[in-house]
Amino acid sequence: MSKLPRNVAFCPCQSGRSYAACCRPFHLGEAVPQTVEALMRSRYSAFALHLTDYIWSTWHPDYRPTLHDLRADHGVQWRRLEVLGADEGPSHGVVEFRAYWRTSTDRGVVHERSSFVKEGGLWYYTVGMELA
Repeated sequence: MSKLPRNVAFCPCQSGRSYAACCRPFHLGEAVPQTVEALMRSRYSAFALHLTDYIWSTWHPDYRPTLHDLRADHGVQWRRLEVLGADEGPSHGVVEFRAYWRTSTDRGVVHERSSFVKEGGLWYYTVGMELA
């Protein structure tokens, strides 16, 4: 796994908690997200911290891109996350969010409804539908 940063005070997922008490245990493999929202937040934090191995491992194998494609860095900085809603059943879940990003020349927002599936007691991201 990519080296985890030590100097991150607040969690990038903007839960209001410290990184050490929020997403870091997931990124280290010390715990697993128990809800679809927790998995989505941990994936956002992994994108913000460039932890591609974690992103890839939490993507359902039937849907995930190649690890090489995922590692392609396009200079995107993830700046802010807004969770707009989460709906979870025993084996499927959905999270709607807005993620704000920027590069050296551009900025924007990803508004997405992400789908998740639970298999073997673990939540996995499957696909996202981009919303206007």
